Amino acid sequence: MSVANLCHRLQSQVSPRTAAGFAEVLRRLGAPLQVAVAGRIKSGKSTLVNALIGRRVAPTDIGECTRLVTRFQYGTVDRVEVVFTDGRKQVLPFAADGSIPAELGVDIGEVSHLEAYLTNAVLQGMTVIDTPGLGSLDAASVSRTELLLGAAKEADEGTHKDTDELDDTSRNAVAGAEAVLYVVTQGVRADDQQALAAFTAATASREAGPVNAIAVLNKADTIVAESVAGSGGDVWKAATMLAAKQAVTLKPRVADVLPVIGLMAESAESGGFTSADAEALRKLAGLDEEVLETMLISADIFTGWECEVPAGLRLRLLEKLDLFGVRCAVDAIRADPAVTAGALRRKLLDASGLDAVRQRLSIVFAARADGIKAAAALASVTALAHASGDAGERQRVHDAIEVLLAKPEAHALRLLEALTLVASGAVDMPEDLAEEVLRVGSNADLGAQLGLPGAPRPQLAAHALERAGWWRSFASFGATPAQSRVAHVVHRAYFLIWQQIRE
Repeated sequence: MSVANLCHRLQSQVSPRTAAGFAEVLRRLGAPLQVAVAGRIKSGKSTLVNALIGRRVAPTDIGECTRLVTRFQYGTVDRVEVVFTDGRKQVLPFAADGSIPAELGVDIGEVSHLEAYLTNAVLQGMTVIDTPGLGSLDAASVSRTELLLGAAKEADEGTHKDTDELDDTSRNAVAGAEAVLYVVTQGVRADDQQALAAFTAATASREAGPVNAIAVLNKADTIVAESVAGSGGDVWKAATMLAAKQAVTLKPRVADVLPVIGLMAESAESGGFTSADAEALRKLAGLDEEVLETMLISADIFTGWECEVPAGLRLRLLEKLDLFGVRCAVDAIRADPAVTAGALRRKLLDASGLDAVRQRLSIVFAARADGIKAAAALASVTALAHASGDAGERQRVHDAIEVLLAKPEAHALRLLEALTLVASGAVDMPEDLAEEVLRVGSNADLGAQLGLPGAPRPQLAAHALERAGWWRSFASFGATPAQSRVAHVVHRAYFLIWQQIRE
């Protein structure tokens, strides 16, 4: 770990305060990647968190806990720690149903955030941070969330002079995140870009970009397929098409937007879907087709219709799967009457889109966790040096970072830096070249990096070598000094890709 070595080497050359900051950077480098889940209130963030963890542990109903940052991390004993703004901690057990207690029994105004420790294998490789929803109707909740995430509007600067300042404990809770999973619903609002930017400004990554941020279109089953031209009335196709449009809207701050049905994913993955639910669905599948079609028109008709499946069971199915999930399950049973409860659960999970989100998380985050953490660490090291107020200390840190980035093994960091510069607009590039930089820097798959997914290896090798030569020429003859710095990095990226394909 070259960044870790840099921190160790510099600790004796900087002030005690800066050295303490470096120690925290070293701790983060050795910890799992922290992914923050952000989005508007009622976007289904906590439901998605539960699905990703595989346990219904995050509260999904509006309550005091949903107004707090909660970090879900691996621990040898399941427990909840309430962290107060003065640094005190109070340990609580989980509720009887395995979730965080709905009421904490403390003054929420004095609480900074929650730490939830779970004996969960998923969390050994990734810490998930559930954040308060932006856009609450509760003015106090809005203020708390905006203060916490640094999202206060410029128009309010007169009344909130320090809205971009976080208390130390809250800042640490949020700033641990190196990556962002942003949750949107059917319409990307004009201020979603601002909200995403404000959120990521409070994280360790400093900037959201296609390397460290993806978005999901949640509640995909609620989309009216007929409202999306070309969907042919297919809800999932409509959701996929809408997600692609939203990806353009949120570009370049996110790598992709993927459709998902968080409620169905949570029920299928967290044990909420039971054999009793499967049996109730079998009975529904046995109803006359026209009758069932009528029942599935609306939630009120579905729960109020007189039939042999008790209304209570139907309400339970609705709460776990909604109408779309019920229809998916019934179709699966009718296609295979012998399908087991376990197989039916897997079909529902497949239909939820969660696997695709996990795969994208793996490609964008997990496969590049060390690089993302190292880039965030360098940003933190730089910020610590600048905050010291010592010009000599700043220069020593700056020189050490330049030496580090000049080493061949630091190419991944150079590429992340180049990507951030282009994505943020700090280096102005022609649109087609900016697109190419983003593509090369934000994909782990070689074919995707080269813009030739599925192409044979000889074609990939030839294209990589050709583009390496082009970017070298551009760096030398057609670029501004800032563009040239990026171009040299991209040239090397293509050359390394060519070497990798050849080997």
